[in-house]
Parts: sequence; structure tokens; C-alpha cells
Amino acid sequence: MSDQVNKFLGDSLGRTLVKLLVVSLIVGFIMAVFGWAPLDFVYGVRNFILEVWHRGFSALGRVGDYLLLGATVVIPIFLVIRLFSYRR
Repeated sequence: MSDQVNKFLGDSLGRTLVKLLVVSLIVGFIMAVFGWAPLDFVYGVRNFILEVWHRGFSALGRVGDYLLLGATVVIPIFLVIRLFSYRR
């Protein structure tokens, strides 16, 4: 069992805990210097996803605008061509 835990952690349990404590202390200090909080990251990811969501639908709205604009020209031309070819 101990070998499986060591293999999973990459080192012994004690050494892994010491490494995690040191890295956590360094990261916590850097975050405190910049005034960051863990929830800032969560809200940042949330806002990013919402922004992509909203911009994506506005892009689809523009595609719909282009579709309608093109259809106002293409459909009458198509109908005229079909009417002239129908008489033959």
C-alpha cells in the first residue's frame, strides 16, 4: 500500500507535504502582493465563459442579418430565372 501511495504522490508522503507547504506559502505570498483572491479566479473564469457565450450569440445574429440581406437579392433573382426557364 505504501508503495502505491508513494508512486501516486511521486515521493514519500512527508516530502510531498513539505513541498506542498512551501509552494503554497510562495503562491500565497505572491497572491497577497498582487491583491488576488481565489474567488477572483473563479469569477474571472465565469465572466470569460459568459462573455464568450454572449459574443457567440451576437455573431450568430450577424450571420442571420447577412442571410436576410443576401436573401433579399438571391431569392428574387432565383425566381426570375426559374420563371424564364419554365416557359421553355
